[in-house]
Amino acid sequence: MITLLLIVLTLVAVFVIVKLIDKFVPQSKKWIFTLLFWAIAIIIGKALYDSIMEPIEFKKTKEVRYAEVIESLKDIRDAEIAHKAVTGKYSGDWDALVKFIDTAKYTLTQRRDSTIIDVELTKRFGGVEMTKDIVIIDTLGTASVKDSIFKNSTRYKTMMNVPGTNEKFELKAGILEKGNSKLPVFEAKVGKKAILADQPENLVAEELETIAVDGVNGAEISVGSMTEISTNGNWPRKYDEE
Repeated sequence: MITLLLIVLTLVAVFVIVKLIDKFVPQSKKWIFTLLFWAIAIIIGKALYDSIMEPIEFKKTKEVRYAEVIESLKDIRDAEIAHKAVTGKYSGDWDALVKFIDTAKYTLTQRRDSTIIDVELTKRFGGVEMTKDIVIIDTLGTASVKDSIFKNSTRYKTMMNVPGTNEKFELKAGILEKGNSKLPVFEAKVGKKAILADQPENLVAEELETIAVDGVNGAEISVGSMTEISTNGNWPRKYDEE
């Protein structure tokens, strides 16, 4: 709306200036004012163009960078979920998490139903054979965590680095008490300022206050939580569909 108003005001000003030059400037000196006018018009035109294109280019840059950051956060989440599955807790240390991915193995099991004689009930019913259903868990072997999650990729070794910056994701892990339960939690996050450090300050400031259904709300991009039982990220669904 403001940009449109500036365009209208500029056009009005140009029209007025042209009329004034035509009316009051001698014919012999009009060329000077014409050159000056065109120079000013080019400067104003460039400023208007930038004011229109700057937010558009910012949005494109932001979404590309956010997508890269979110992919790294997804890798971190996968690594943390694997760590909890094997050890019962999350890791708050990058070196330990990478070492875990390199060396840890899942235990592969198989559940199967079976029926056996219930000795106590059989005695209680005077020797009449009674049965009960049970679940048997068989251990089949082990599988590499690294191969299961990352296949042949070694990107887990650099997943702590925020793409396009010299920053590292902040990583925390701990225990959250919920009633009588103590549950493991983790969180990995980075501030938007670090991701958009080279972008226009006014647009970055607006982005930090984003509240939108299709936007990454708040001043950070994060996955997990230290205050809730969650492994979700704070990004919209569109970043999971790409």
